[in-house]
Amino acid sequence: MNSLVQTAAGYIKNILARSFKRAPTERVLVVYDRQSGLASLMADAYHEAIPDGWFIDFDQAGEAGVRAALDELKQGDLVILVQSTSFRLNEFRIRIELFARKLKTIEHVHLNRMPEAQWATWIETLSFNPEEGGETGRKLKAILDRAQTITMECGDLQLTWNGGMEAAKMNIGDYTGMENIGGTFPIGEIFTEAKVLERTNGALKIYAFADQDFLVKFYEPFTAIVKDGLIEAGPDAPKEFFEVLDKIRLDERAIVREFGLGLNAAISRYKPLADITAFERVLGPHLSLGEKHGVYKKPGIPTKSRYHVDVFPAADRILADGKVIYDGTRFLP
Repeated sequence: MNSLVQTAAGYIKNILARSFKRAPTERVLVVYDRQSGLASLMADAYHEAIPDGWFIDFDQAGEAGVRAALDELKQGDLVILVQSTSFRLNEFRIRIELFARKLKTIEHVHLNRMPEAQWATWIETLSFNPEEGGETGRKLKAILDRAQTITMECGDLQLTWNGGMEAAKMNIGDYTGMENIGGTFPIGEIFTEAKVLERTNGALKIYAFADQDFLVKFYEPFTAIVKDGLIEAGPDAPKEFFEVLDKIRLDERAIVREFGLGLNAAISRYKPLADITAFERVLGPHLSLGEKHGVYKKPGIPTKSRYHVDVFPAADRILADGKVIYDGTRFLP
C-alpha cells in the first residue's frame, strides 16, 4: 500500500508541474473522503505530494465547511476533489461551481467503483503526460479535422463515417489558452463525431459497454450493425445489449454519436477499470449510443437528450482517408 501511495504522489507532482504549472503563490485545497480504499489511498498520496496543501475531509466539514474554504481561495488557485462517489454542494457537481469561480480543478470521481485489484492500474493512468501522449493527440486531431472518410475495421467487418467529422476536442492535460483549467482525471482522449450522423454505415464488433450502473461489462466480441447512423444488435449480441438498445429507444434514437480515441496506455482490455469514466480513456476507440452528446449541437436533437452509452469496438485498424492511424495496439499518426 505504501508503494502505491508513493507512486501516486510522484505522478501527482508531475501533473501539478506539467499540466497546471503550479506557482508557489497558488494555494491548493484538497477535498477528500475516506469512504473507499482507493479514495483513502489517494488522499494519502496528495498529502505526500503537496505538503503545503490545505486538506478537508468532506464528511467531517460538510457542505458549509467546504463552502467556507472555497470562499477563502482566489482566482487561479487549485482545488482537488478525491471522491468515492461525487460531491455536491447543490443539484450540480462541485466542479461546475469551481469553474464559475475561475479555480483550477482536478477531479477524481467514483473511486468506489474500482476493486482493490484495479487500484494499481488506476494509479498508473496518472502517468499520462501532455508532452508525449498529448503530441499523439494533437496529431490525431489534425488528421480527424481534415478527414472526409473514417473507416474502422473489426476483422472482416467495416464501419464507415462519410462526409467529414466535427472539430475534434482533446483531453490531454494541456490547458493552454483554455478558459477552464483542469477536469476529470484520468485523462488521455480525443473525440469528435460525424458532421452528418446519418452518414455512418457498416458493422463492427463490440467487446465492452457500460451498464445502467456505469460499470464496464466485458463480452466475447459480438456484432452490431449501423445503418444511416442507427445501431442494431447482431444475432450474436448478448441479451444485455438488446436491453440497452430497447431502453434508449423508449425515449430517443439509438444513434452513433461520439467517435472517441482513448490515448491512455495504462488501460487496456486486459488491464481494465470498472468505472466507465476512467475506462473511457482506454487505448483504442470508443463510441457513444443515444442522442446525448452536449459538446456538439445537431439540428433536431434536444439539448436535454437522455442517453450516452459508451461502447468499445474490438477494432483491428482505423483508417482516415485510407491512411492507417490505429493498428489494433497503437496509434500511428
